[in-house]
Amino acid sequence: MDPLRRGYLSAFSANVLWGVFPLYFHALRPAGAVEVLAHRIVWSLVSVALLLAVLRRWKRFGELLRNGRLVAGISIAAVFIAVNWGVYIFAVNTDRVVEASLGYFISPLFVILLGVLVLRERLRAAQWVALGIGAVAVVVLSIDYGRLPWIALTLAGSFGCYSLIKKRLGLPAAEGLLLESGVLTLPALAYLGWLTASGDSTFGTVSGVHTLMLAGSGVLTAVPLLLFAEAANRVPLSGLGIMQYLTPTLQLIIGVALFSEPLPPVRLAGFAIVWCALAIFTWDAFRAARQNRQSAAAQRPARRDPAAVEPV
Repeated sequence: MDPLRRGYLSAFSANVLWGVFPLYFHALRPAGAVEVLAHRIVWSLVSVALLLAVLRRWKRFGELLRNGRLVAGISIAAVFIAVNWGVYIFAVNTDRVVEASLGYFISPLFVILLGVLVLRERLRAAQWVALGIGAVAVVVLSIDYGRLPWIALTLAGSFGCYSLIKKRLGLPAAEGLLLESGVLTLPALAYLGWLTASGDSTFGTVSGVHTLMLAGSGVLTAVPLLLFAEAANRVPLSGLGIMQYLTPTLQLIIGVALFSEPLPPVRLAGFAIVWCALAIFTWDAFRAARQNRQSAAAQRPARRDPAAVEPV
């Protein structure tokens, strides 16, 4: 298969898998959000460790582990991704998939804001407009909910901070996930041990399918991440940006069509404002990418014709 086409297929597959996560986590009831989170952490560690063993990449992992600065950074990233996973599972368990999808719609806008606040990046005019429209959407949705959409804001904020840290660390996908899971595994195992001792664990007590699905949450976490890493190496950033909207779109459809969550007119208007902001953001990203390519082509030295005669 053509490398670019393979990259797009990987990106599409990763985002579809992330998009149908609500169906999987919804099926894990009656397990609570924290129990599901703990199992997801532990089984992610097992799944990625097996993968690295098969690929024989333990040497690279050992080198990363000896870097104290990197371990400190990945520990902070692990906290952010644990918050993101936990709040997302809680949203599914409490029938708030629509609000969770909003979080991933506004996540790109939050990443732009982090770029300004943390990296001191200068925004183009269209990016400022997109941020302003996104802020209006949060106000409209807050009026509709009667409160701040805290699930959406927490998901966007935690994933944005996680993305910022991972970008600065530049870790390979599998090794990075193994380090993050390793940081979180001891607290996760402690919680699962306490849950088992108190008789409240659903692992091995509800059904065989339920137990297998809890264990399978590790594979479910690792596979789309590795697919996305494959896509990131082959697909232009603009293409990846467009693909990322597939995930919250599927989540929104699942929340409304399958879980019968309400989407009243005011809330729908709030989503429409968010989509408007994302349309401006995407258009500006494509325009900037095209200008950069044109600028690079203009600065590239003209290819010399070998048949040309040198002037005397």
